[in-house]
Amino acid sequence: MKGDSFIRFGRGVIELEAAAVSALGERIGADFARACEMLRDCGGRVVVVGMGKSGHIGGKIAATLASTGTPAFFVHPGEASHGDLGMITPTDLVLALSNSGETPEILTILPLIKRMGVGLISLCGNRDSTLARQSDVCVDVGVDKEACPMNLAPTSSTTAALAMGDALAMAVFESRGFTEQDFARSHPGGALGRRLLLYVDDIMHRDQQIPLVREDDPLRKALVEMSSKGLGMTGVMDAEGRLCGVFTDGDLRRTLNSEADIYACRIAGVMTRGPKTVRPGTLAAEAVRLMKTSSINGLFVVDAQGMVHGALNMHDLLRAGVV
Repeated sequence: MKGDSFIRFGRGVIELEAAAVSALGERIGADFARACEMLRDCGGRVVVVGMGKSGHIGGKIAATLASTGTPAFFVHPGEASHGDLGMITPTDLVLALSNSGETPEILTILPLIKRMGVGLISLCGNRDSTLARQSDVCVDVGVDKEACPMNLAPTSSTTAALAMGDALAMAVFESRGFTEQDFARSHPGGALGRRLLLYVDDIMHRDQQIPLVREDDPLRKALVEMSSKGLGMTGVMDAEGRLCGVFTDGDLRRTLNSEADIYACRIAGVMTRGPKTVRPGTLAAEAVRLMKTSSINGLFVVDAQGMVHGALNMHDLLRAGVV
């Protein structure tokens, strides 16, 4: 085989597997719905079992279920008959994957599963197999042909099983009313988790770290405050201590380009009034959105009365992984 042959063969594999997945749509029916109901109503955990390539697919399906609100884990059926069957309890539900439906390691543990009264769903390529017949529900994932040239290596069949597993998991996910916040709680280390679980209160500078001056203070005092606090800005408070303005690096450049006497002028004369702010309890992701849409690099966190609770800039959000 040469370059063009590899390309043609690779495209053929993709087309075969795409056709296998596409054919599954016609099999989404009563068995699929019943399997979804069993998964949703399971009072324990979903225990996924499968051998070989089906086992690898089963591990991924278990992980998808677990991350979308359905407690699940994978058990190797060979190990199950040597002690790991003790991990399965009567309130659990078994999801078994086998293209042939005659995988010996799975058939060995079926009587014990049945004796415990544990429900059994199978993703099987042969509806006349032993596994299919003994299942409470069998979801058909059979394929006409593997993408392997000898029609032997699990390829189209494992892709079909994976797609059906995703369909089950997502249907149950939808039925649970699972929210972005629920998903984030399962993924606190990921980008989505940081975006949905991190608040400005978790990031902002507080108390003596907040750059603040009074509106009757001289500009030079504001410059010292900006330099010492390192946020590229300082807030300006009125006589009652409410935030009334902000002075940033951009304001400093504009002041230097004007005719203002930087040694004599007061900060009130060169600050920006009515600055953009956020309230305590605002999602950090919302602070990012506000900064980007307003083309600013910093924000003050103020309450309903305008009193300052904190300050943060884009660098703080970058360090927190929100951006």
